[in-house]
Amino acid sequence: QVQLVESGGGLVQTGGSLRLSCAASGRTFSSYTMAWFRQAPGKEREIVGTIASNGYRIYAESVRGRFTISRDDAKNTVHLQMNSLKPEDTAVYYCASKADYDSHYDYWGQGTQVTVSS
Repeated sequence: QVQLVESGGGLVQTGGSLRLSCAASGRTFSSYTMAWFRQAPGKEREIVGTIASNGYRIYAESVRGRFTISRDDAKNTVHLQMNSLKPEDTAVYYCASKADYDSHYDYWGQGTQVTVSS
């Protein structure tokens, strides 16, 4: 059974930092693309960034330069380091995985809340 479990969310002030983690189990994720998505109240889910199995990263324009995705395949874990947080970063953050060659993310975590106060 494949599971993705996020942690590290919380309440932070504008300009602060948080580090989210996603622990994966049930399969070896070293050959999969991992991604972070977020969904704010009343808004559609949007992609934050991805990291492919070869380490190649893509970020949304809104977070580029502030957020960093990393992965530790030995621990089946992916992280999202979020710096210079803004109130508009407030959302539930989800990690997801897919095969590098797929367009569809087939496994999702339950989400972790990030709230940035102004």
